[in-house]
Amino acid sequence: MDCGFENGDSWFRYRAAAIIIEDGCVLFAKNELNSYYYSIGGGVHLGERAEDAVKREVFEETGIAYEVDRLAFIHENFFHGLKSHEIAFYFIMKSRGTKELDSNSYSQGVREYMHWLPIDKLKDYVAYPSFFADKLLNLRDSVEHIVTCE
Repeated sequence: MDCGFENGDSWFRYRAAAIIIEDGCVLFAKNELNSYYYSIGGGVHLGERAEDAVKREVFEETGIAYEVDRLAFIHENFFHGLKSHEIAFYFIMKSRGTKELDSNSYSQGVREYMHWLPIDKLKDYVAYPSFFADKLLNLRDSVEHIVTCE
């Protein structure tokens, strides 16, 4: 069971997400229904550590057992036009030196496709979280807390 709740037309979600970088590109997902790209990750289960959740989610979506390098961002997102709030922990995963994946991912019954997007061209894509376009060009060694309304 994911950590989160719904209350009428409002919801809250606790999410663990990955930053997977290979050869100047970062991995995003995209599905058949939406026109935008989104980060790899998903809901943290009740009683699960965020670091364990991101490894589980990455494996589910990519078919690869990536290891965590470090926590990079804590992101509070208030969704524009909705009464919704998400807190996400973004972990940088250790590079494998290859973009090869074994993905056969579905999210809520919808097929997901993995895409390697060039970090220096992220502003050319509709990709969430949008702060990746700037922050991934100059990653800090410390954890950053980011608040957005996307």
